[in-house]
Amino acid sequence: MCYFMPDFSGDAEMNLMKSTTWVNIALLLVFSGSRTLAQQEPQFTHNVFTRMAINPAFAGSSGDISVTGLMRQQWVGFKDMDGEKVAPQTYLLTADMPVRLVHGGLGISITSDRLGFENNTGIRLNYAYRTSAWDGELAVGPVIGFLNKSIDFSKFKPTQSGDPILGTAQESTMMMDVGLGVFYEIKNKYFIGISTSQLIQTGSSIGVDATNYNLKRHYYAHAGYLYTLPDNPLVKLQPTLFVKTDFVSTQFDINLSAIYNDRFWGGITYRLQDAIAFLIGLNYKSFIFGYSYDLTTSQLGSAGSSGSHEIFLNYRFKLELDKNPRSYRNTRYL
Repeated sequence: MCYFMPDFSGDAEMNLMKSTTWVNIALLLVFSGSRTLAQQEPQFTHNVFTRMAINPAFAGSSGDISVTGLMRQQWVGFKDMDGEKVAPQTYLLTADMPVRLVHGGLGISITSDRLGFENNTGIRLNYAYRTSAWDGELAVGPVIGFLNKSIDFSKFKPTQSGDPILGTAQESTMMMDVGLGVFYEIKNKYFIGISTSQLIQTGSSIGVDATNYNLKRHYYAHAGYLYTLPDNPLVKLQPTLFVKTDFVSTQFDINLSAIYNDRFWGGITYRLQDAIAFLIGLNYKSFIFGYSYDLTTSQLGSAGSSGSHEIFLNYRFKLELDKNPRSYRNTRYL
């Protein structure tokens, strides 16, 4: 679920740096220029459709049961010196719905994130309290998350034989953390949300040498505006801004999408010092389909990366609930 930057100390650092594969990954982090992996959380180009994964207050905002599946293949073609594929692969599944009993919405997100020989599988449970405010709807809510992190040390290639760490098989650890979010929206006009994840910055250890890992607190800001062209109401423009930071590195996504007849859409995203992304999508009945291609603009483009692909599918189950049920008498039985 997250990219972890390990905090090595003592002999563990010296031993692990003997791995040429780990050196390759370290060089990737240093020279990529995108700062993507300096942060622990995965990134998504379709961040407008993955708000459930970053802001718990978004749960239930659609008014329907909403299920989204996403697959991201990042830096396709990037390999280490031994030909092993070390490019990130991320899979996301989210579901949320409004629940009147809790005066808001409930949601769940499941993420599988792989970077090289590191695998992270996480689950997050979201709650949002929703209320009318001004001309829109205001929501606030917490999230609790559980993360299983594993590393297959046996796949690393040491430059010297007999390394006790790299001779071990797969090791794993379980971690728990919490977050908080606020979300405000006026339907078909604009939205704005702020959130934070990994608030308590849980720590754990992994491997035979008890290498320490610490979750890093992340902050998000997300806003968008929907503008209908006055001369052509079938065309709408939606500029959005997405900011993610851990106050060590910051990532900006600036997007502009055009929507035609509420059915077809396309857009372009600029991710500072990382990529230019092109997006297309289709709304059909209860389905939303989208695809994006990230053209790498950092030095990774000349290091074997042929870009990143992302595809998602959303389905909404309409809730037809009568808020004011009525009873009628049959005159035959009066």
